Amino acid sequence: MASDSESAELGRFLRARRTRTSPQHVGLTIGPGIRRTPGLRREELATLAGISIDYYVRLERGKENRPSPAVLDSLARALRMGDQEHHHLRELAARAARYTPEPPPAPSRTVRPHLKLLLESLRPYPAYVISRSMDLLAWNPGGLALYAGIADWPATQRNLARYFFLHPASRDLFTDWEQQIAGCVSRLRAVAGTAPDAPDLTRLVGELLLKSPEFAGLWERYEVTRRKPATKTFHHPQVGTVTLTSQVLHVEATPGQRIGVYTAEPGTPEHDALLLLDMTAPQRAHASS
Repeated sequence: MASDSESAELGRFLRARRTRTSPQHVGLTIGPGIRRTPGLRREELATLAGISIDYYVRLERGKENRPSPAVLDSLARALRMGDQEHHHLRELAARAARYTPEPPPAPSRTVRPHLKLLLESLRPYPAYVISRSMDLLAWNPGGLALYAGIADWPATQRNLARYFFLHPASRDLFTDWEQQIAGCVSRLRAVAGTAPDAPDLTRLVGELLLKSPEFAGLWERYEVTRRKPATKTFHHPQVGTVTLTSQVLHVEATPGQRIGVYTAEPGTPEHDALLLLDMTAPQRAHASS
């Protein structure tokens, strides 16, 4: 049988999408009087999806963990979900229905030597290896220096989500800080939705819920569809304002690890800034453990 937390996660996602879907958006006419329910009522969504209200309530409360693909598709259509949200709904339902006698082991935090060599070979472009919970596991000089002030923290505390929300320098570093933090939370939500009991995620989320009202508000919205922009602008205290192209690469044979790289065209002021950043940062690749 599925764990209670996995069934509950499916219900949380449905509830979050329901309360943020306006009746007008799905073509319902609202009568006179005060409407106390934010978004759709449960019975409205059940009717739109063609299922019984009792069955939908059981889904939302985590009491039903085996909805059919047809039910999931009907709910996705009723809630006007995009492709990413629809895929996330199916993943949550699959995990809720799956027999999981024990949680899967946490992804490895060990960065293989050839990846550290790769980070060095990418200089002067800032690059790092990041975990599924956004821990910085390894980096080249520019990869750490680009996030101004993060080097002040111990290596084991260097986490990009923690940096975005809790480091005072992050608000000045990004021209679009609000967009950056929204994208950060949506990525964590997507991962946590399919691994709700993972210790690395629950510790981080618990810390940020306690320390950051901005994080708590975004977490409650349960958005999973934001995409990382192709370019990112930094107001860096050492090298000035630079707009860089970002790329994320998944690491083979090490689930959960990704490589992040920022590049600029040679001969441009941005490339010169990256050369300066690389030369003035500590001059070797590092790892957090």
